[in-house]
Amino acid sequence: MDTLTHIVLGACIGEAIAGKHIGKKALLIGALAQNIPDIDFLATFWLPTSGDLLAHRGFTHSILFTMLIAPLLALLSKHLFHDERMSLKRWVLFWGMQVFIHIFIDAFNAYGTGWFEPFSHYRVSFNTMFVADVLFIIPPAFACIMLLVLKINNTKRKLCVWIGLGCSALYLLIGIANKMLIDNFLKKDMQAEHIAAKRFVTTPTPLNNLLWYIIAENDSGYYIGYRSVFDRSKTIDFHFAYRNDSLLRTLNNREDLERLLRFSQGYYTVEMWHDTLVFNDLRFGEMRGWELPNPKFVCHYYLEHPGANETIIQRGRFAGWDKHAFEVFLKRIEGN
Repeated sequence: MDTLTHIVLGACIGEAIAGKHIGKKALLIGALAQNIPDIDFLATFWLPTSGDLLAHRGFTHSILFTMLIAPLLALLSKHLFHDERMSLKRWVLFWGMQVFIHIFIDAFNAYGTGWFEPFSHYRVSFNTMFVADVLFIIPPAFACIMLLVLKINNTKRKLCVWIGLGCSALYLLIGIANKMLIDNFLKKDMQAEHIAAKRFVTTPTPLNNLLWYIIAENDSGYYIGYRSVFDRSKTIDFHFAYRNDSLLRTLNNREDLERLLRFSQGYYTVEMWHDTLVFNDLRFGEMRGWELPNPKFVCHYYLEHPGANETIIQRGRFAGWDKHAFEVFLKRIEGN
């Protein structure tokens, strides 16, 4: 998830666990604690882009890291805040919950989270929430504002925390329910249209969990489409993207390519853009694909120009998003 989401969640969790022991300091420490796993951003300074893709949400987002870092930071906190009424056991709970909630929430979007590193490189992806979702962040953000304003002995503080965290938890459950609805419809539609798919992915489009992006894989490529929970149509309007992996034959033993193949979890296509060979990771969606014909994929890597790939995950995500484009997006969510 985005940094702001982790900050407001961390502050609310900090208040819930340590507010009555260390006061409003729990908000600040909680906001910082929730972002501990993202120290892997430091890898950006020395790893190439393809390596950074795998380093992010790797070991620092694992269950093992959570188990190791929580007691260490608890001991440090007990030393730094020795005058506070916080036992070592509660400090362990504080740090353990913050880091675990971070890696748990991150697993709900498409990037993939390395819960089992270093023993397994499998990435957990529930694909039920976009990396930044306004409706998910509003309740804990409002709760944080109230917690900053209310006095430490105000009885409404606890209510604010549970409303903030409770609404976000409910939104996660709604996302799971919406995904189940979309998945079930997709299976029936593929059967009706005689689409033989080996596997598929459904994941929300930007900033919501009502309009879903769909990838269904066969031997030569992918059926790609969109479905809103409000759609009345009995079918999904697919377009097809060929994998074109034959274009990679001249790039044997390329380390960056091997990393990209592993990172994409096999959901990729290869294209020629003029004279440039491009690797697309399909999981992150298309640029306004619900509106435009033949859109480019958001996550693309220039195989012949590695130095031009500093940021690839959300490259061009909101390109061309003006008032009209946003209105079209809202209408598509409504099922139009």
